[in-house]
Amino acid sequence: MTDDRYLKRTILKETVPSRYLAEGERQLRIFLPPGYNELLSYPVVYCQDGEDFFNFGRVATSATKLILDEGLEPFIIVGVDVDKKHRTDEYAADGSRHGAYLRFFAEELLPFVEERYPVRKEPEDRLLAGDSLGGTVSLHLALEYPQLFTRVISMSGAFFASSQAVIDRNYDLEWLDIYMIVGLQETEYETTDRGVHDFLALNRNAKALLEHKGARIYYEEKDGKHQWGFWQKEIPAALAYFIEVE
Repeated sequence: MTDDRYLKRTILKETVPSRYLAEGERQLRIFLPPGYNELLSYPVVYCQDGEDFFNFGRVATSATKLILDEGLEPFIIVGVDVDKKHRTDEYAADGSRHGAYLRFFAEELLPFVEERYPVRKEPEDRLLAGDSLGGTVSLHLALEYPQLFTRVISMSGAFFASSQAVIDRNYDLEWLDIYMIVGLQETEYETTDRGVHDFLALNRNAKALLEHKGARIYYEEKDGKHQWGFWQKEIPAALAYFIEVE
């Protein structure tokens, strides 16, 4: 039976206006930790596919358990929603909306959150997280804005050729700390618009490129398919890798 302490949580919704996004705005979900106090300051986790991270990934429940039971420092979570029709265009390195999405995230979303919530503003206190193409765009945000983001969680990242080319263009990635997991049963996954891909091979290739550039990498291959049933179970360990115990 679920402990009621895990269900008593605060999740707010916000709308960020945007000059860069075609629709002119983007919806957010904001998780405030147990004992939230606006006079304090908090690390912050930015999740791509915000709706899925909260509904399928149960990230708010995992965060609450980690804070209450494991003694992790309280942290805020910002889930950034996406219109699935435009997801690939925004998240993929060769997507038609990719550049605009990166600029929205760094130049509009970040200031919006930091003006309204007591989140810390050092790169080591900001964490980017995503699954599949969400993991990919999280890495691209860090590569494009290393002065803002240095920490990434990538679950089964969709590191297609265009993404690997972006990694390869970067000379020195010693500043990057990335947590990567991928499922052993992801060798023949059919994407909605890019055919069948071997995500295990894509992640092994990306890992080799990142290692060559000097990035700090936690990498693990585990039993799992390209779906939330796998990723949901991995979220707590990924968060605990970056968020310190009080």
